This record gives sequence, C-alpha cells and structure tokens, in this order.
Amino acid sequence: MAKRDYYEVLGVSKDASDNEIKIAYRKLAIKYHPDRNPGDEEAEAKFKEAAEAYDVLHDPQKRQQYDQFGFNASGGFGESPFGAGGFSMDDIFSMFGDVFGGHGRGFSGFGGGGHQAPKYRGTDLRLKVRLSLQEVATGVTKKFKVRKDVTCDHCHGSGAESGSGTETCQNCHGSGVEIRTQQSIFGMMQTQTVCHVCNGEGTIIKNKCTHCHGEGVVKGEEVVEINIPAGVAEGMVVNVPGKGNAGKHNGVAGNIQVYIEEEDNDTFIRDGQNIIYNLLLDFPTATLGGQVDIPTIDGSNVKIKIEPGTQPGKTLRLRGKGLPAVQGYGSGVGDLVVHISVYVPKELSKEEKKMIEELRNSDNFQGDKKTKCSIFENFKKLFS
Repeated sequence: MAKRDYYEVLGVSKDASDNEIKIAYRKLAIKYHPDRNPGDEEAEAKFKEAAEAYDVLHDPQKRQQYDQFGFNASGGFGESPFGAGGFSMDDIFSMFGDVFGGHGRGFSGFGGGGHQAPKYRGTDLRLKVRLSLQEVATGVTKKFKVRKDVTCDHCHGSGAESGSGTETCQNCHGSGVEIRTQQSIFGMMQTQTVCHVCNGEGTIIKNKCTHCHGEGVVKGEEVVEINIPAGVAEGMVVNVPGKGNAGKHNGVAGNIQVYIEEEDNDTFIRDGQNIIYNLLLDFPTATLGGQVDIPTIDGSNVKIKIEPGTQPGKTLRLRGKGLPAVQGYGSGVGDLVVHISVYVPKELSKEEKKMIEELRNSDNFQGDKKTKCSIFENFKKLFS
C-alpha cells in the first residue's frame, strides 16, 4: 500500500488540535480494530496505518519534523514503523491508554498505561458429599475440615519479612515484562513475555519470609461451612467461591467445587423432581377399598383413599409432595407418585384355600375381557 499523508489518513486538517487528532484516531481504531474485523487484511492494514499516523502526529516533536520534512525527516519517517523500525502491535495497544481516556485498556484485554502487578489466584479444591434423599429435599449445611493453602500469618501474605519490603526488579526495571528483538523475514520483530525473574510483578522481595519462603501462603487447615441447596441431584457440582486455596502474595482465593452423590433410599425411588413409592395392597383392601397410610419425604404420613376394585398397576399422584427444583434447573415442586400392586400370598391354610375355591366360581371373580384389557394397559404405562 502506497504511503499516504498522515493528516489524510486520520481525516484531519494540518492545523488540527491534539484533541481532534486523538478523536479521529479513536474512531478509526474502533472501526478497523482486528477484533471487529477478524481475518480482514485490509482492515488490519488500515488499523496499522492509522496507528502509525497517530504515533507521529500526537507527538509535538515528531509532528514538527513531519510538517517540515515529510516522510524524509531524519527521525525515520521514510520507513513504516511496522517494518525495520520495530513498531509492534503491542506498541499500538499501549497507545490506547492515551487515546481512550487514560484507562490503559483497549480491546480484548490488551493493556496500556502503567505496569500493574499480576493478581495471583489460588487453585480450586474438589470435594464429594453424599446426601440422603431427605437432605436433598430440604437442603443442608455441611462442615468440612479442609487442608489447603492459607495466608501466611507471619508475613500476612506479603511474602516478605517484617520491614524488608520490596525492590524494583533489575531484569525488567519494574515493567514486569521482557522484550526481545530478533531478525525475521519481515524485519526486526519484537516479542513480549512475562519477566522470568519477578514473574511479572515488577518487584523483588528483599528478604523472604522465613515461614512461607516468600510465597505468602502456607499449608494449613480450615473448617469450611458449605450450604447445599434443596433439589440437587447426583452429578451436580455446587461451586463455593473464595473457599479454595489462598492466592500467593495476597491474591484471590480459589473456589471449592462440591460434587454431589446420592445415597440409595429404602422407601422411595427418585425420578427427577418426583419420588416414587410402591404400595403393596392386601387383597381385601384392593377389593373392598379403604384408607391406607403413605409415608412422605418429610417423615410424616398421609392417608389416601383406595377405591373398591383397585387394580394392580394403578397410579396415584400426590401433588407437591416431591422434591423442589434446584435453582436454575426447573420450577415448582415435584409429586409423590404411588404405584399400586396387590399382594398374593404364596401359602394358604386349608380354611383359606376352601374360601378361595368357593370364590373362584363366582362371576365377580371371573376376569372378563374388559378387565384384562384394563390391567394390560396399566402394565404398559409402567414402561412408557
């Protein structure tokens, strides 16, 4: 691309004020920024062209040289700063601290402005907890004694002995980064990495804490109280922020991830938010009808009415007697579903056998086609 006049690139007059130049560049930077135009080489070229123009025109000395000598100024305007001049993309993003109001941030987290020490984050911890169905129904608070990294009491997390403080890193001179220049087929290229001496902090501890050896954290134990919400299910993970390992040098603590497991229940079977209870009726109650007690998840009993002639496979539903929905995974409360089966004795006394034989020939005990179909339909529902 042929080099254009810098004023033309920014679309301003030669007597434009510093503020007008800054505003013009800001508009072009937003329009042609690589994040907004991924893979667009033309937009990237215009972005670089605008940055080059701004680099010259916002600097009073460079601008004066450019106005007097143009691209042939002794300051090196004859070459693009993206070539042999070594003007990198990091240099462009560093200008955003000036262009975008001094905040030091442009797009995609590219930093500009002054150096800011990294904020270390502690690692996460993982725990497993087994819950009864009753605990799932109501929610529960569990206490765990957790072995983890905790803030050093001796240095209060700074990593330094009392009164020693820190000094500027001599390797990066407080910038926290190392810049390396190397020759490539595109000219001199610059790469920027975290300083290997201070790990990006820009400072070095003079005398390291004798307890934590400069880390700011030591191994310790803490009793952690974790609230498990009602309605959780097997395989879910409850995240507890800020209760994991402490971060070095008073950094941010990690999280605890609690993996949920469910204990088997002898009375109920869980089906999502519903719970299933298998009711085994005796033959007289199924035949004559009556009332029976049904256990519920909260430990109390409720009475339900059994209609005369209730068939095996019939299902009764008690609304709102199931499990609540865990936050974000559903709504309302599930049901208690009662599946009815009828107990048939395996052994009978002589008198009982005689009574059954007498009933066998009764028309009321002869299952007709309609009754058989009804039983078969109920049976199919169990598997639908």
